[in-house]
Amino acid sequence: MIQFKSEQGEISVSSAVFSNITGMAATNCFGVKGMAFRSMTDGLVHLLRREAMSKGVSITYHEDNSISIELHIIVENGVNLPAVCRSIMNEVRYVVTKNTGVSVRAVDVCVDSMTL
Repeated sequence: MIQFKSEQGEISVSSAVFSNITGMAATNCFGVKGMAFRSMTDGLVHLLRREAMSKGVSITYHEDNSISIELHIIVENGVNLPAVCRSIMNEVRYVVTKNTGVSVRAVDVCVDSMTL
């Protein structure tokens, strides 16, 4: 959780906010089928529904009030993986910074599966 303090009060932003913003920004990019989650019981990758997108996102907080984001995605067949991942990185960094004011140190995109 990141806290912002001013003379008017204090605002706390939880990791759920960052996860939801990140999931929505990533799934709006071209070629992304959805967020992925690897099940611990069977080891398979599952496509997450819109309401459970935050399971595919991991947020790491740093001492300088910046964050690092790791997200797991499923892409459509035939897309250019480097171009899609670069697009996701730029979009997530822009949307998170614009909506929360928190600087994003790194965005790591893991492609877990490709749909046919």
